[in-house]
Amino acid sequence: MPNSHNSSGRASFGQPEDINDKIDIIPGLPDFHDLSERLKFSPKDGRIWLDDIRMMMLHASSMGALRSELIESLGVNKARALLTRTGYVSGAQDAELASKLRPGADFFDVFSVGPQLHALEGIVSVEPVRLEADVAKGKFYGEFLWHDSIEDEIHIEKYGIGTEPVCWMQIGYASGYTSVFLGRPIVYQEVECRAMGHAHCRIIGKPMEEWDDIEEDMAFMQPQAFANADTILKPREQITVLDTPPHSTAKTEFHTKISTNMVGASAAFNVACHMLDKVAKTEATVLFLGESGVGKEMFARTLHQISHRKDGPYIAVNCAAIPDNLLESELFGVEKGAYTGAIESRAGRFERADTGTIFLDEIGTLSLAAQGKLLRVLQEHQVERVGGKKTIEIDIRVIAATNVKLKEEVKEGRFREDLYFRLNVFPIHIPPLRERKADIPLLINHFLKKYGTSYRKNITGFTSRAINGFLNYDWPGNIRELENLIERGVILAPNDGAIDLCHLFTFGEEITIPILGITKDGTVNDSLNAQGGENAADLHPVDIIVDSLIEQNVGLEELEKNLIETAVKKSGGNLSAAARILGISRPQLAYRLKK
Repeated sequence: MPNSHNSSGRASFGQPEDINDKIDIIPGLPDFHDLSERLKFSPKDGRIWLDDIRMMMLHASSMGALRSELIESLGVNKARALLTRTGYVSGAQDAELASKLRPGADFFDVFSVGPQLHALEGIVSVEPVRLEADVAKGKFYGEFLWHDSIEDEIHIEKYGIGTEPVCWMQIGYASGYTSVFLGRPIVYQEVECRAMGHAHCRIIGKPMEEWDDIEEDMAFMQPQAFANADTILKPREQITVLDTPPHSTAKTEFHTKISTNMVGASAAFNVACHMLDKVAKTEATVLFLGESGVGKEMFARTLHQISHRKDGPYIAVNCAAIPDNLLESELFGVEKGAYTGAIESRAGRFERADTGTIFLDEIGTLSLAAQGKLLRVLQEHQVERVGGKKTIEIDIRVIAATNVKLKEEVKEGRFREDLYFRLNVFPIHIPPLRERKADIPLLINHFLKKYGTSYRKNITGFTSRAINGFLNYDWPGNIRELENLIERGVILAPNDGAIDLCHLFTFGEEITIPILGITKDGTVNDSLNAQGGENAADLHPVDIIVDSLIEQNVGLEELEKNLIETAVKKSGGNLSAAARILGISRPQLAYRLKK
């Protein structure tokens, strides 16, 4: 039953009439609230339930320690086999739940229970790419992307980037879930993995007999497959890792620099750091790509500090801030008398960076004329000052950064193709903060300490509502916006108090990402909704402020006194104006002032 693909590469999705005869191309997972409502917490009894199955919560760091202990003591093959089988059992159990949780739903909605439960259980976010199934004929093809995998995160933190996929439990889960769901052996392979440096993980599932190289994968699902192995290899003998694990007491210079200058622990952050480590000791030109505010300049500065040129100068140039008519003199220098106002000879940025590093930020904003001049310097490693008659040899390393998609700029004719290839020797993508949610707790505490010291205020921390706000927000301004919000919160929060939501999102920022929390009856619901309001963006500022004041034990008399004093001060001592601000009459205000 063929499908026709649209321009996006996906076929249109139609609801099948017969669950046993279908080919589905997935537009996206259905709503998951019917599943979240079945997750209940009973703190008094020490129990968590998913429908009628008892669950448990486990620290990611604890799972990482367990995984590392298995690898160190059993060897990679045995550890992988054990974790794959553990995932398989979990997937098989969830498959039994699927039809029960969505009775009468179509094939796609019922099958989606597995990927959605995997996300609800905090394992990974699943994006369907393609799903074809004909249950009656035993046909199946499934392709999915995994985002923000917890297995990647804990593995990369310990072992860095390697040469093999590492989402062992998740592969076991997918195989177990689909096999039980369809009633025939379905095997998945991880063809891309974040732990190998890919942007995301990609898995493909097919019936066992349709794979050509399935023996090794099947071996990891057999309990006795590696029982007789005589040699237990250490992880370093089987997995390509960084020189020193991040938690080792003998840190490399790279990890010392990273911990000093940059904050992060997520898999996405560690992948970028690994790329930085690999290129640091070379002379290759590096191009940092990413949205505005993700920290490209911080990565560039760190790259210089861990390179062989660390004792040389580091010159940063914001290409967008230099007018075209001054660009050549700023970058390449000028000789005395070259033009009106050139009263002395002056070295340009490239000369000043000699024996060191030059960082060209926002390079995508350069005009075509400026791009041509820059290309020659990058090719020849020579500069000629404006008005000069000789070329000057320079020994520099070039680092560039941009928040625009240069490939598209090249296609549109706004960026020179030859310059693009000259810069794109070693590209490093810096992920946006919305893909680094695991870094938020580290970042907010880092900035809280920074601005608490700067403003000489003792801020005790963040309320649970503020933390939920951080996790619910999409962060279009990335780390720069996060830092600004923390600074704002430190300014607005009371001394010896905590930063609340009302101190942070004060300028209409919309908090729309669904984060689940626990209501009073132990059920799961939107964490911000559970604290008042139908949506975080719809919370009335007065409600937020009142909740904050109650949490901080601010009394009614103190609140009234502060309101009156602030209104009088804001109105410049004009009592009539102050009364209008407070919504009361002037005699009422005078009475309260006298009292």
